[in-house]
Amino acid sequence: MARSTEPVAHGHSRQGVTLRQGAVVLAGIFAALVLTHLPLLRLPYYWDEAGYYIPAAYDFLRSGSLIPYSTLSNAHPPLPSLYLAALWKLFGFTPLVTRIAMCFVSAVALAAVYALSVETTGKPQVGAATVLVTALYPIWFAQSTLAHADMFAAAAVLWGIYFYLRDRAGWGAAVCFSLAVLAKETALVTPLALAIWEVRLAAGEPNPRRRLSTIARLALPILPLALWYLYHWRRTGFVFGNPEYLRYNATQTLTPLRILLAFLHRLMHITLHMNLFVPVLAMFACMLLPPVAEDRNAPRERISFADQKVFYVVIAASVLCFSVLGGALLTRYLLPCYPLVLLMCVNTFRRRLRGWLGLVALTLAAFVAGLFVNPPYRFAPEDNLAYSDMIRLQQAAIQQIETRYPGATVLTAWPASDELTKPELGYVSQPLPVVPIDNFSFAQVERAAQSPTSYTVALIFSTKYDPPHLLLSLGHWNQLYDQRFFSFHRDLSAAAAARLLGGSVVWRQQRKGQWAALIHFDRPVEARLSFLP
Repeated sequence: MARSTEPVAHGHSRQGVTLRQGAVVLAGIFAALVLTHLPLLRLPYYWDEAGYYIPAAYDFLRSGSLIPYSTLSNAHPPLPSLYLAALWKLFGFTPLVTRIAMCFVSAVALAAVYALSVETTGKPQVGAATVLVTALYPIWFAQSTLAHADMFAAAAVLWGIYFYLRDRAGWGAAVCFSLAVLAKETALVTPLALAIWEVRLAAGEPNPRRRLSTIARLALPILPLALWYLYHWRRTGFVFGNPEYLRYNATQTLTPLRILLAFLHRLMHITLHMNLFVPVLAMFACMLLPPVAEDRNAPRERISFADQKVFYVVIAASVLCFSVLGGALLTRYLLPCYPLVLLMCVNTFRRRLRGWLGLVALTLAAFVAGLFVNPPYRFAPEDNLAYSDMIRLQQAAIQQIETRYPGATVLTAWPASDELTKPELGYVSQPLPVVPIDNFSFAQVERAAQSPTSYTVALIFSTKYDPPHLLLSLGHWNQLYDQRFFSFHRDLSAAAAARLLGGSVVWRQQRKGQWAALIHFDRPVEARLSFLP
């Protein structure tokens, strides 16, 4: 990250960030993240953490196996498991260690945001403002302590973009993008998109050969990912993970109508979701104003069109990729794109408005509100602090089972089925017997009612945030498409499930639109007398 003063097209000198400056920025961001996430650092593991990433890393910690055996292998590359297992070995296997470790990964990503901002604008104050709004954007804030591979990939991708803009002929981008694909396979979309962009640029030049080395370096991450898939295939017989995972995330997503609907969702994610519309609309409003004049009446500088085009290529490639791949429309897949959008917003504020910090403050206020106030439409709880409400509801329900019904066999759905059977996830001290069902839809609960003697307690809960008053809806036809393409279902209420199962609700708790409940069954128990010889 050496300092350079090479003049560039947009008028400012490439500032760069020295190694010492980067270390100071990283330490400050890390400390701030830990402090702002203190209430969340001891929470047990949640959703996909519990379903894959923690079991995979825990298996590596216990046995050194890169292929998880306590959960189905999804063929995700092993870098997150290696990182978490190393820290657990040093500091202990606890959620606290995991969440602080993830804060550090987030800090590395935000340090890249700062370096990228200074590199493209020449203004450290723009870098500081962009880091602040990115860190408090609800999706980023929530993901900063969750042990998902996406934050690892985002950190490496953002540093890769920085080094690509800094020195296209260097190896920094190739190394970072290679680390990115070893964290999450879909991170390959960014270097491949940039390689295609380089091919396009080369086509318009009289001597395109000088770009060939850059294209080759951008294609280099294919090699470590291919080697990982070869290893996975040799060990499991599957290249891309278990067949059900591949079907859900790739083969069944290739319907043209499904791709179009997913694309519309992704456009909303990258422009409107979780109050992102506030800075985006403010940016467009600012573009109606002339640039602020600086000394000698020179207007404040924009991010160069060359750099902006790189941002657009990265964002467009990600939006298109995750409109085709991924069974669930999770916003964390777009994690590297949000800082790029916010950087363009912040620099536009500064360029067009003298009181630009006021719009930064407005953005921060909107994002802080988005952390605590749920939007008037359905969304994944991991997009803001709703995920912590879900964890605490699960904790309270499981504590009720352990206290009031020790030894019970519990009817429930994932992720509670894992939480009850795997003490390493942080919910139980000893495994409890479980009868699992897919979800709490009418069809699944009715099926469970056909075997009433196989369970003694039911733990049911909201599997998604469903607003009590759905203000933003595209109507009945959209719900049908969601059921067809995106696994949408309606959970039965606690009372309805209790009636269908023949039990009574003995405990219920609600937090900001999410809920959990216990159903107990007063059934005769067959006692058997055994005679000792």
